[in-house]
Amino acid sequence: MTYDPTTTGAAAIPAAPVAAAPAIREPLHAPVAHLVRGGVIEGIHYGSVVVLGADGEVELQLGDIEAAFYPRSALKPVQAVAMLRAGLPLDGELLSLTAASHSGEERHLAGTRRILELAGATEGDLRNVTDMPYDPAVRDAWIRDRRGPSRLAQNCSGKHAAMLYTCKLNGWSLEDYLDPAHPLQQAIAEIVEDLTGQAIAQVTVDGCGAPLFSVSLHGLARSLARITTAAEGTPERAVADAMRAYPELASGAGRDVAALMRAVPGLLSKDGFEGVQVAALPDGRAVAVKIADGANRARVPVTAAALVRAGVAPVALAEFAGEPLLGGGHPVGHVRAARALDPLPRR
Repeated sequence: MTYDPTTTGAAAIPAAPVAAAPAIREPLHAPVAHLVRGGVIEGIHYGSVVVLGADGEVELQLGDIEAAFYPRSALKPVQAVAMLRAGLPLDGELLSLTAASHSGEERHLAGTRRILELAGATEGDLRNVTDMPYDPAVRDAWIRDRRGPSRLAQNCSGKHAAMLYTCKLNGWSLEDYLDPAHPLQQAIAEIVEDLTGQAIAQVTVDGCGAPLFSVSLHGLARSLARITTAAEGTPERAVADAMRAYPELASGAGRDVAALMRAVPGLLSKDGFEGVQVAALPDGRAVAVKIADGANRARVPVTAAALVRAGVAPVALAEFAGEPLLGGGHPVGHVRAARALDPLPRR
C-alpha cells in the first residue's frame, strides 16, 4: 500500500487553524489517584486528565490540560502518520511496529529487521540508543543468554527503522535523521502541529534520541481523536487500523495498553514514559492522562476511569480499575482513581 504524501486525511473532527503554543509553566496538577490501605488514603498521585466528546468539546478536565508537556511515546501514532504522509509504504504489522514502544520480543526484532531490509539499511544505520529489551521477562532471558544491549532491542527501534526508510524514499540523508532541522523531523513537526491543532512549545531530545515535541494534554487528545475519525484510505486511518489490529506489535504480550485495546472494540491507545496515556474511540471520544510522578500504577486506573467518563461500559474496564496493595503478602488495599473521575449518575 502506498500513500500520497500530499494527502491530509480529512477527519470527522475537522482541522482547525493552528493555535498558539501552550504556555510553558509549572502545571497545576490535581489529585487523580489514591492509594487506599485498610480504608485510609495512604498516598495521592497528582496529575491531569482530559475527556473529549465526539464533537471535540471538553467534557471533563482535571488539573492542567493546557500547559506545555512532553507526550513522550504517546505521540508515536502522530509520528507514524507523518511518515505515511511523506511516502512510507508500510501497513499492518510493520506499521503498528512503526508506532511502537515494543517489548523487545523476537517478533519485534524480526519486524524491525524487515523494515531495515526494505530500506536497504542495517542496524548500524540506526541512531537510537542501545538498550536491553523493555519487557522484564524478555530482558531476563537476554541476560541468561548473555546478550547485551543493542539498538535493535531498544523499544523505539521500529520507529527509527521506519524513519530511515522514509528518508531513503525521499532521498534525505541518513546520518543526521535525528537532527531537528532534518527534513524528516521538520515534516513530523508539521504534522504534530496539524493534528494537535497547536504550535509546538518546545523541542528537546527523547530518551531514544529522537526530537521530542511539547504540546498540551488537550492537544494530544485532539490528535488521537482526529486519527481515529479519519476517513478510509487516509494515513491517519491506516495507523489507527494497524495499531488496533496488531496491538501487541505496538507494545507487547502482557502489556496493559494492548490488553486495553483488546478489551474495548475500536479503541486506539498509546502509552508513554512518565505516566502518559492517550486513547480514542472511532467516533472521536478521547481521553489523555498525565501522572505527575510518572507512576504506571496510577496511569492505568486513571485512564480506565477517564474512558468510563467518556462512555465506555465499566464492565469492559474492570481489570484496569487498579492494582492491589499488599500487606503481609495479602491484599489490604488498592490503587483507585480519584472520586472526581467517578461515573456520572444515570439520569
